[in-house]
Amino acid sequence: MTSPDLSIIIVSWNVRELLRACLHSIDRQRYGLALEVIVVDGASSDDSPAMVRETFPWVKLIACNENIGFPRGNNIGLAEANGRYLLLLNPDTEIKQNALPVMIDYLANHADVGLVGPQLLNSDGTIQSSRRRFPTLATALFESTWLEPFAPRRILRHYYAQDLPDDEISEVDWVTGACMLTRREIFNTIGGLDEAYFMYSEELDWCHRIKDAGWRIVYDPSAQVLHHVGKSSEQAVTARHINFQRAKLRYFRKFHGGTAVAVLRTVLLFNYIGQLIVEGLKGIVGHKRPLRWQRVQAYWQVIRTGLRPAGY
Repeated sequence: MTSPDLSIIIVSWNVRELLRACLHSIDRQRYGLALEVIVVDGASSDDSPAMVRETFPWVKLIACNENIGFPRGNNIGLAEANGRYLLLLNPDTEIKQNALPVMIDYLANHADVGLVGPQLLNSDGTIQSSRRRFPTLATALFESTWLEPFAPRRILRHYYAQDLPDDEISEVDWVTGACMLTRREIFNTIGGLDEAYFMYSEELDWCHRIKDAGWRIVYDPSAQVLHHVGKSSEQAVTARHINFQRAKLRYFRKFHGGTAVAVLRTVLLFNYIGQLIVEGLKGIVGHKRPLRWQRVQAYWQVIRTGLRPAGY
């Protein structure tokens, strides 16, 4: 049996209508390409598996009995995939125009490139920030914390690759995980995603390992994908905070060592303590009290975890 040109792996959890739109966008492009589409469902309660079976019989569905997380779900799909090229795709995306053949052609014509990411677009069609340089400890101390407004502009500008034109092909350190195309050789060589992350930073880790193995990572804006940001993670706000920060700490533990993690963990914990105090005071004086108490509870749960690196 001839292997497909491309295997697309989609890990989905309770985003049935977004998944439907995603699969329709793939359906419009699958003629002319030998495609294999694998949906790994993490025990959705919104009838997503039934929708896939009924509406998209050409999709291979793997219905899990628990929410297994993004890295593990992708690894399950990767293990089942037969394509020469492998695409990890979020369910809250829609492939535009000829994005799939454009990305495949780029890899086919650039033997030293291990992974390519498209230009991601927000729901309103504006360009979404999706390419990055590897974070430094300074980046991590500021990015996605209360300290971010006080960060020296050059630190975050460098991290978000804002010096690179949005409309030009660029070599970067990593791309965000909504849509990443790689070669089977990469998976065979370095393996899949690190499952200890559960969600967040797994694509950063994967790209780091790909680059360490001698491959380049490229952003190609001639391929465009619509990305409705964060619809799965919005369903579990407290878990999102915990997973995001513990994933950040795991990455720094793996690639920067224990001292960097100790500094970062201390700053993050004090950051959440500060947020808890401010939200509590606002609740006491009666400003949007239900919202303030909700945030206090969320931040307290984060603090109680101790924010130890995921998997350690």
